[in-house]
Amino acid sequence: MSVNVERVLKTLGEDYRIIDADGHILGRLSSYIAKRLLEGEKIVVVNAEKAIITGSPENVLERYKEKYDRGSKEKGPYFPRHPERIFKRTVRGMLPWKSRRGRDAYRRLRVFMGVPEQLKDREFEKVDAALYEKVSKTEKYVYLGDVSRYLGFEVRA
Repeated sequence: MSVNVERVLKTLGEDYRIIDADGHILGRLSSYIAKRLLEGEKIVVVNAEKAIITGSPENVLERYKEKYDRGSKEKGPYFPRHPERIFKRTVRGMLPWKSRRGRDAYRRLRVFMGVPEQLKDREFEKVDAALYEKVSKTEKYVYLGDVSRYLGFEVRA
């Protein structure tokens, strides 16, 4: 299933910011994005699978596997396997999801794996407060794409 990127971007209008998640820590970037969404900005995130989750890889993978396996297939709760959906779910956890304001903010977010053709010539923002090289002192981390593969996600061309 491929995404019609032009249609998805048309729903946002023209005035949106593009953030490249490559090399950023997932939680720090998500909180930054959530705050900007609540302020009314429209944000597009590219390279979601290259976001970094710090911590021991075994612990991180086990924690995400536990979330994914929780509940039942019929009743939920449902937790995503796709990297872009895990990213969106992380941002959603930092928004007041049960209020109208939080849901409206969530609707202003679009997340993509890789960089779509329509956005290749655009300039991307980097968030210094969330860059792994600038803020983390640990050597232990795992990429969001690796977490997705561990949960059973496979990229189909």
